[in-house]
Amino acid sequence: MASKIVKKSFFEVKAPLTASKIALYGTSQEALHGSVVVLDLTRSLRGKSLVLKLKVKAEKGELTGEPVSLELAGSYVRRMMRKGTDYVEDSFTTSCKDSRVLIKPFMITRNRVSRAVMRTLRNTTRQHLEGYMKTRTTKEIFTEIMTNKIQKELSLKLKKVYPLALCEIRIFSLLEEKANQ
Repeated sequence: MASKIVKKSFFEVKAPLTASKIALYGTSQEALHGSVVVLDLTRSLRGKSLVLKLKVKAEKGELTGEPVSLELAGSYVRRMMRKGTDYVEDSFTTSCKDSRVLIKPFMITRNRVSRAVMRTLRNTTRQHLEGYMKTRTTKEIFTEIMTNKIQKELSLKLKKVYPLALCEIRIFSLLEEKANQ
């Protein structure tokens, strides 16, 4: 039995959020539809280890990468931790204009703090982010996290509660898109 040999080639994927060129190896564009591409944005973000996951969509004869999640690398978080500091984490889901998302903020204080201060930081962060997300689409939010706009605003707001050494969005992920767009 002779099996049919299918020729594979490279297909370019357009990712509007990043300037990097992506080429996927496959038999056809339709075969690559739905596959997930993982991009390490460390070099383009000057050492901040962000990992972007894109889902490939094939439409109108071209491949585009739709962002699915942004994640801060564990090695980056470990590198930022110091002795004599505390970290504050949270995890919650909220709604954007066009979808439902999971957000995991991560903050490192400059010194050790009480649980009351940690709780206040966590609650203030949650309130600020939930209000911020309601007025924006997911693409806007992905861009703003990559350009550090959200983190800067949040850090300035939380500075009034307690000064932070680091204020980041550790994970931002799409859960489901709303049907009525």
